[in-house]
Formats: sequence, structure tokens, C-alpha cells
Amino acid sequence: MNMKSVTRSRPGRLIAAVVLTVAVATPLTVTSTASAAATLTVAQALAAQDGRTATVTGYVIGQPTATSTVITSGFTADTAIAIADQAGETSTGRMLYVQVTAAWRSGFGLLTNPSLRGRQVTTTGALTAYFSHGGLKNPTAMSLGGGTTPTPTPTPSGTTSPGAYYAAATGKTGAALRTALHTIIRTQTTLTYDQVWEALKDTDQDPANPANVVLLYSGRSQSKTANGGGVDDWNREHVWAKSHGDFGTATGPGTDVHHLRPEDVSVNSLRGNKDFDSGGSAVAEAPGCYTDADSFEPRNAVKGDVARMILYMAIRYEGDDGWPDLEPNDSVANGGAPRLGRLTKLLAWNDQDPPDAFEQRRNQRIYERWQGNRNPFVDHPEWARAIWG
Repeated sequence: MNMKSVTRSRPGRLIAAVVLTVAVATPLTVTSTASAAATLTVAQALAAQDGRTATVTGYVIGQPTATSTVITSGFTADTAIAIADQAGETSTGRMLYVQVTAAWRSGFGLLTNPSLRGRQVTTTGALTAYFSHGGLKNPTAMSLGGGTTPTPTPTPSGTTSPGAYYAAATGKTGAALRTALHTIIRTQTTLTYDQVWEALKDTDQDPANPANVVLLYSGRSQSKTANGGGVDDWNREHVWAKSHGDFGTATGPGTDVHHLRPEDVSVNSLRGNKDFDSGGSAVAEAPGCYTDADSFEPRNAVKGDVARMILYMAIRYEGDDGWPDLEPNDSVANGGAPRLGRLTKLLAWNDQDPPDAFEQRRNQRIYERWQGNRNPFVDHPEWARAIWG
């Protein structure tokens, strides 16, 4: 592996960059030569999106928020950066989208460190699509410049403490707690509706079978690939029914994975946009679930999950960012209003069915890999009563 320095000229300035020339291992008839691991340029990384682990160096351009959108100011999250071979690059087609997981956000997230823009970063991870765009995911190393800056020590997966995340909410209750939590969790990476498919395959993975997801209401473990519109496929259930506020599937509440879950197509259709309450007739394809003309009762094992998803939506979407002000109430006749009931029942379910390992893992996965925000009621179920009594 040989190193050489090159200088790239741009209008009004010169930028010195380091490029590594890679010696590729070539099988020979008698012997073979193994090449050392090489640092790739962004262009090389974009051409090698096959899941391999690689180290890439590039200049920080901004924060990717969609397949072809990178913002360069007013950063909204610490969950991703876009890098390029030129510090002044403007074409997203020549940018690599790098996931910034929880272990690296304090040092490499743009919301926390906006001055990173224009600086050179070296990162190691899997070369695979991110935001449906050429990317690098699950970084195992990140450093500034050519790698001489000490890198943060990554936190082992699943052990990230949410304590610092909720620092601004500590000691508060009632309206003050609600305001603090809204301010904290509204900072997130948004997904497209297509990206939700891949997110759910990760967040709702069956712990006993990584090839499957667990369906919310029916509890069935089903192949990740058996998704779509067929009768026995699974699809994307909006736990806060999208007609309750008319937000559809546009980026925002319609694609927020904290309340989207895999579910059997028929059961999803049967639930429809009904509010949540107890009672009714048994649902054949979802043992333990019941429904009547205006409400749906989930099985006992996920009653608390449903409640905490609804309460999250109420805190996250307060009507101050172009989306409806969502709020639970004690009605089961909410129609198209941005309301969903029954609140007293949801609070009781939150008490009766505390977060389990599956729900906690799901919350962590969304935070680390997908949206960069958490459901506070999974971390602190007691906050539900502190806000709604």
C-alpha cells in the first residue's frame, strides 16, 4: 500500500487531501499476495456497497435527512453525517451517508458539533445503503483528520444509558415535564415510508429467530420477507391511526417508527382506525385481542406497549412543527380528530404491563439506528402518571 499526497484545486482555494493507493491481492498460479486493509475514498466506498467492512475518509458536508437531501445548517439530529471527497461538494450523488450511532454522537453528531462541517473524518463500518443511498452503517471507529485524533470509546450495544438524554426533564412533573420531554424527543431523523419496512425488520426482530419479526397484535413470528399486501402477509400498522389527525404516510407522524409495528394484513384491516378500549368479540387471527364497533383491545402482553406508543405520539407531536397536535382523550368516538382514546384505559395498561426486554430493545434500536430519539415512557413508565395523573 503506497501513500501519496495530491492537491486538488477549487475556485478561490486549495485543499490538500490524502489519497491511499490500494495494492489489491491478485491470485497467482503458484503464490498469492495479500493486501493490507486500505482506507477508501468516498468515490470508492460508493462503488463498493456490498456490506463489506471498510475505512473511509472524507470531508463532512452536512446532515442527510432523505435520499437526496443533505442540510448544511440548522442541524436537527446527531444521527448521521454526509461526507465527500471534496469539502465543497454539492451533489448528493457524490456523498456517502454515514450513520452515527449512539457511541459516537457526542463527538461526531452535527447537532452537537456543527463546527465539524468542512472537517475531514475517517470512519470504519459496513458499506451498505443508508437513507436508500450509498452509505456506511454501524461504525466501529471514527476519528478526525487522518485518524491521529483519539477516537471515543464505543458503548457496547444495548447498554447506552438514557440518563443524560433526559437531563433537562429530571425533577420535573406535570406541564413542565411534558414540555421538557417534547423538546428532547422532537429532535430526530425522519424516515420515508419505504424505509419503515427495513426499520421494522430490525426493531421488531424475533429474538428467537432473527429471520422473523413478531407481529404486534397476533403475536405471530413471521418471516421478514413475507411482507406486503397479501392476505397472510404482514404490513405496517399505525398504532396511532393515521386518520386520527389525517397525517397519512408522509414523513412525520406517518413514518415515525415509535408507533409503527408489523401486523398481519387482515388484523390490521380489522383494527382499522378504532380507538383502544376493553371488550368485544374475540379476534380469530389475534388470540387475546377483542374488538367491537368502535374499539380494539390488544392482547395482554402488549397492552402496555400500545399505551406507551400512544403517549409518545402525544408528547412528540404538539402541533408546533406543521403536524397536528395529537392528544389522547377518554372517548372512543374520535373520528378524524387528532385524538385517540381511551386515556384512562391506556394509563391502566401502562401500569399493568411494564416494559419488557423486547420493548426496551426496540426503543434502543430506534434511538441508535433509525431516528435518534427515544420513547420516554419506555424508559420511565412512571412519567405517564406524572403528566396525565
